[in-house]
Parts: sequence; C-alpha cells; structure tokens
Amino acid sequence: MKHDEVLALFDRQMRRDSQTDTPATRMERDGGVLRHVGGEKDWNAVVWSDLDEDTADAAIAAQVRFFGGLGVEFEWKHYSYDRPADLPARLLAAGFTAEEPETLMVAAVADLRLSSDLPIGVRVERVTDAAGVELMARASERAFGENADWLRHRVMKQLAEDPDNTYPFVVMAGDEPVSGARMDVYPGTDFAGLWGGGTAPEWRGRGIYRALVAERARIAAGLGYRYLQVDATDQSRPILERLGFAALSTTTPYLK
Repeated sequence: MKHDEVLALFDRQMRRDSQTDTPATRMERDGGVLRHVGGEKDWNAVVWSDLDEDTADAAIAAQVRFFGGLGVEFEWKHYSYDRPADLPARLLAAGFTAEEPETLMVAAVADLRLSSDLPIGVRVERVTDAAGVELMARASERAFGENADWLRHRVMKQLAEDPDNTYPFVVMAGDEPVSGARMDVYPGTDFAGLWGGGTAPEWRGRGIYRALVAERARIAAGLGYRYLQVDATDQSRPILERLGFAALSTTTPYLK
C-alpha cells in the first residue's frame, strides 16, 4: 500500500467529497469548508476545509455563527495535514476544546492478517433491531464507562434510514453483552469505516477486538471495498498495526 496515494484518496473521497450517513442529514459547502449538518442529536461537524492564513479566522467564525444559530454543538474534525499549520491554535482561540487525538489508520483489505478465534461460549451477532441496539449500547457503556445514549440514537437512526450501509455488531458471552462495534460503508468510495470496538475490561486480551475486525473485513471484502479506515486510540493502535493497518495521519476533534 502506497501511503501517500491512499491518504490522498481518503482525503478526496472521505472528506472533500464525503456524503451524509443518513437521509435526514445533509452536506453543505460554505466557501472553503464542507460541513455535515443534522439535528440536535446528530453529528454536526466541519469535515473538510481548504483554508490559509488569510481566510481561516473568518471561516471559523462563520461556522460558529452557523451552528450556533441552529442551537447545536459541533465538531471541527482536524487532520494533522490540514492548512494553515496553526489551525489548531486558531480553533482554541475561538473557544473550541480539543479532545484526545486519534490516529487515522488504513489497511488494504486484501493484505490484512486476520483471525476470528473467540473464547468458548462467545459469539458475534449482527444488530438489526432495538433489542440488539440496547445490548450494543450496554456493552459500550461497560467498555468506556460513559453513557451511550448517543450510540442508541445513531444506530437506531441508521437502521431505520440507511440499513444497507451500516453493520452494527454486539459480542455476547452467554446472555452478557461484552463488546460492540460497527462498520459504515460508503457507496461510490473505496473505503469502509470501522467504529467502536470497545470491550468490557474483564474481557480484554482474549481476541474479541481482532474477531470484530475480521468479521467486518470479511463483509467489506464481499462488498468490494478496497480499504478499511479506523480512527484509532492509543489502546487499539498496536493491535491494528499487528493486523496490517498503517498510520497515515492524526485526527483531533475540536468541539464547540
């Protein structure tokens, strides 16, 4: 995999020309900015920008006014190669708060080294209804120690509005939800996105995360997608590197 070429492809398909993930949200261009716009519970964000030292501050102020007028919080999704180089400092000066950075990791599906072995009595189930979403959310709450109502809303909305392009999963140990993850596919692109993958602390180190990656990679390959993309935490990055993923950039959410 040629990293520079794949990063350029990612930037074009998944950022500059990105599409909405449900029919109820929309993409809007505002000068040198592309934003994802939805309701109060949806993901509202600047997903791509083409700015310089002369245009950045005005563009930031315009987005603050726009989303403020809608009465919603929003994210400026910054990548380490975005211009101008001091864009993070400008966002902070405008009142944004930086979340923990993550690593943009990509793998060619055909090159992945995958194993789907799971502990005895543990199984991966695809989520297709409200009961499954609830199990998935409970697994997320155990894994991350945070309320997962946003996940309940997002997955239920995707299943209702765009079921062909979302693949949520829960991992069950008997009747106990211990992990969950999802994959979103983006028609017309070469990429499928892997999201989540949190596992309850007492179940970590048993191959569950790797099995979830393997299951989603198998589906992506069958659908004809060439690459898998992950925004990886420091915890998941070493596992993904061992599986064949490469780090292409760093991404940081700036929240307002």
